[in-house]
Amino acid sequence: MGTVGISFGSPTGGSGFDVASTVSQIVTNLRTVETPWKNQLSALTSQDSVLSQIGSDLASLASALQTLTDAQGVLAEKQGSSSDTNVLSLTSATSSAIAGSHTIVVSKLAQTASYASDAIANSGDTLSGSITINGKTLNIDSADNDTTLSSLEAAINAGGFGVTAGIITDSSGSRLSLVSNTSGAAGAINLNSSITDSTTGNSINMNATQAGQDAQLTVDGVSITSASNTITGAISGVTFQLLSTSPKNADGSQENVQVQITNDNSDVESAISKFVSAYNAVVGDMNSQDGKDSSGNPEPLDGSPTLAALQNQLESAISFTQSSGAITSLSQLGITFSQTDDGTLTLDGDTLDSTLSSNYQDVVNFFQPGGNGASSFGDNMTTVLNGLSGSAPDGAISLALTQNSNEEKQLNTSISNQETRITAEQTSLTNELNQANFILTEIPQQLQSINEMYSAITGFNENPQG
Repeated sequence: MGTVGISFGSPTGGSGFDVASTVSQIVTNLRTVETPWKNQLSALTSQDSVLSQIGSDLASLASALQTLTDAQGVLAEKQGSSSDTNVLSLTSATSSAIAGSHTIVVSKLAQTASYASDAIANSGDTLSGSITINGKTLNIDSADNDTTLSSLEAAINAGGFGVTAGIITDSSGSRLSLVSNTSGAAGAINLNSSITDSTTGNSINMNATQAGQDAQLTVDGVSITSASNTITGAISGVTFQLLSTSPKNADGSQENVQVQITNDNSDVESAISKFVSAYNAVVGDMNSQDGKDSSGNPEPLDGSPTLAALQNQLESAISFTQSSGAITSLSQLGITFSQTDDGTLTLDGDTLDSTLSSNYQDVVNFFQPGGNGASSFGDNMTTVLNGLSGSAPDGAISLALTQNSNEEKQLNTSISNQETRITAEQTSLTNELNQANFILTEIPQQLQSINEMYSAITGFNENPQG
C-alpha cells in the first residue's frame, strides 16, 4: 500500500489545506487492497459466461441426440405411397408401421344410407301427417299453421332418430334430406312416411337415394369389410382412404394397388445432420478457450481442468465403438473427424443415405437400446452428456458454475467488508482533518492577538506609522 503526504502549506499563512482531496487520496490508497479481489471476480464472471454458453450448447446437443434415441422419434417415422392415388390415398403411417409392400384390391366403397323427399316448390308451405324413422314416429301438426320444411328438419335433428336432416334446394324446389348417422350396412334407415303439403294438397314421398353399404377389399389376399372408407388396422400402423373401386384390367380382373411403407430417410438424415452441427458448436466453444485473445490475455478457461475434462469426455463419447450390430461406429454413418484436426465432425450424406437404405434397423439399434444388455452409442452419449450438463445438479458445468458462485460470494463479501471499513475511516479522517484545518486557519488570528498583547505590555509597535 502506498503513502499519502499532506501538504499543510505555510503554518502561519492561514490558508489551511484541501481536506476533501486529501481524504480522497487516502481512500483511494485504502481501496488498493480490493484490486486483486475485483480482478479475480472479473475473471470468474468471464468464466461463468463461457461455461453458460457451453452448457447451453450441450443442452442443444442433448436435444438433437434425443430425437434419435427416442423410440417414438425420427427413427420411428414412416412414409407411405400408393400406386394409384385415384383408388387409394395414404393418410398416415405411425411409428408402429413396418416398412414393406402391400397389395390392395377395392371391390366396393362404403356408403351411408340416405333418403330425400319429393321437391316442394314453396319451402314455406304447411305440412301435415307423420314420419316414422327407425321405429320412432314424429307427428306433423298442421293445426299450428307453421309446420314448414325447416321446422320439420329441426324437429328431426332434435329428436334422436339416428339420422341427420337437411334441406336441399335447386331449381325444382326444396327437398328434405335424411342421412344416417351410422355409415355402412349397419346404418340402414327404416322409414315410413305419410306427409302431405297442406297448402297444395299434394302427397310428399320419401325416396331412398343411397343404400347403406360396407366397403369390401382385399389386403395382401385377405378379404375384409369396413363400414367406413377410412381404413385403420388393415396394415399395422397405417391409415388409408378408399376413393374409388379398383378399375378393371383388360382380362376383366381388378387392378392391384401397391402400397409401399418406407422409413423416412430424409428426416433421419436431417436429424443426424443437426446432431453433427450441435456437436461442432460445443467443440467450437471449447476450442475458443485455448490460448490467448486478440489482446494477448489468456482466455477465461485457458488451462482450466473443467475445460480439459469436457474435451476429453466428449471426444471419448463421440469415438465410442458399439460392441454389437452391423453398425458399431459413427464412421459407418459417414460421420468422421474433420481434416482440420480441430475435433469437429464432418458428415458424408451419400454414405449415410446408403447405410440407412441397407441397414436401417442397425442404425436404429446404434442410437437406441437393442435389448441385449449391451450399451448403444446413443446410451453412452446420453450418459456422458448428462454428466457434463449445465442443468443437472451434478453435471460438470453445473458444479463449475456453483464453485465459481461460492468464490464470487466470498470475494463480494470481502469487498463489501472493506468498503464498510473504508467508509468508517473516511468519516473519521474527515473529522480529524477538518479539525486540524480549522486550527491552521486560526493561527494568524492567534498570532495577531499575541502581537497586540505584546505591544500593550511593552509599548513596542511592530507596525509604526510615520
